[in-house]
Amino acid sequence: MSEPVEGPARGFGWLAAPLVIFASVVVLFGVALRSGDPSKLPSAFIGKPAPVYAFTAIEGLTEASAATGFDQAALAKGQVSVVNFFASWCAPCVDEHAQLVALKARAPGIALMGVNFKDDPAAARQFLNRYGNPYSTLGADRAGRGSIEWGVYGTPETFIVDGKGVVRLKHVGPILPDDLDREILPAIENAKKG
Repeated sequence: MSEPVEGPARGFGWLAAPLVIFASVVVLFGVALRSGDPSKLPSAFIGKPAPVYAFTAIEGLTEASAATGFDQAALAKGQVSVVNFFASWCAPCVDEHAQLVALKARAPGIALMGVNFKDDPAAARQFLNRYGNPYSTLGADRAGRGSIEWGVYGTPETFIVDGKGVVRLKHVGPILPDDLDREILPAIENAKKG
């Protein structure tokens, strides 16, 4: 009787290779997710003129000073502007609103312009009546086209525009008290200096 011939011994090495590859991919994804700050999204408009777009007035808004809408030309009249994209359905916008009221008080001489993003006019009016209206000018972007032109990813987002109509800063997400002191007010002062 002849004895069976055995092939090379198979261990568990063939199972370990896919596990090692899978673990490496998981580690790489984990590092990628933790690196960088998602709120620091780049803007192609920093250092360039504000996009050409005309925001219409919010329907039914009766505050004469804020009910006009605005366009690119309004941003280049020599006054520093803060353009804030908000919506009544946006919870972080509610959190941010107190900082916009504070900004209006702490930075006299700026034009605080609001853009109501993809919102019903009645809901926008109710939001402003409930939380107050810090804006000197308001515009509506019901279809979201103007927000696309500005490179807005979502609400809230805020832009600082110098007196020549050049975008100097983009802030993604709600403005928090630390952001106001550390980023927004210094950017306004730098924009005033040109």
